[in-house]
Amino acid sequence: MPGRHAKVIVDPAVADDVAALLRDNRKLLLRIHSGWVPAHKRHRPLVGVVTRLAATGTAAVAAVYGLALFVAGRYTPFAVIMTGAALLVVSVLLRPRPDAEVERAHALELAVYDSARRHEGRYVVREHLDEPAKALMIRAQTAIDQVMGSSVNAEGLLDDVRNAVMLPAQEWEIARLLAKLSELRAEHEDVVSEGLTPEVAAVAEPLAQALDSSQQAVIARVEALERYAGHVADAERAYRARHQIERLSAKLPRYEELLAESGADGSSVPELSRLSDDADRLEQALRDSVSSAHEAFRHLRG
Repeated sequence: MPGRHAKVIVDPAVADDVAALLRDNRKLLLRIHSGWVPAHKRHRPLVGVVTRLAATGTAAVAAVYGLALFVAGRYTPFAVIMTGAALLVVSVLLRPRPDAEVERAHALELAVYDSARRHEGRYVVREHLDEPAKALMIRAQTAIDQVMGSSVNAEGLLDDVRNAVMLPAQEWEIARLLAKLSELRAEHEDVVSEGLTPEVAAVAEPLAQALDSSQQAVIARVEALERYAGHVADAERAYRARHQIERLSAKLPRYEELLAESGADGSSVPELSRLSDDADRLEQALRDSVSSAHEAFRHLRG
């Protein structure tokens, strides 16, 4: 699952590396949608190229001169010259290029631009949603968070495999519908704001009703997610309570021993005897909650 409340929602069918690239570069996506196009060619600064060529040439000349010294038997100057040539070559190879960061940034821009164009229509940037749509998107993502972050899901008490597939698909479908709804709603409001003749109003009214009906359909999807998350929350509370009771029950003999050694009246801690009963009750509550969550899951899929 992507980071929750992600501001870029990507179709789960998109490859993971491409999806991550899109999610991590929301600001670039906004620039692309506003009409920005990156430069496709970028020349290295001429000075840097000349400097590297000069240094390489100098090292080569020094190496040739050093070999001549070696042949002549002048080993000390040979060692000095060759050491200098080697250091020069290493300095050229290791020296950071001033334009390297610019080139990396440009390569990233090109990669994001190409991916955005190639997968247009398969991702939604939250800034492109209107306010009602944003609110619904946050509600949906909050419900998904609650399910995926729960201990009962991590422990496999829910259908964690189906959750991992179905919930991202639900998130994407809601985002896709909200993006279309936001776009059409903005276009409709733009036309209506100009003032309508009675003839046009008669046509615009059914279109407005279609927008409202679509909004209600998306709300129903979000509410189904929230119901599922609510059942999971009930199971989570029962799971945590059961775990706490089990930890306390394991220590019960020590409490009883302390009471016996201290001569205290056992009735002064009457709750101790109820631990086993509470554990049984919570176990049943957990089973009931998980069963309800599974039923909500089936309804969600329908």
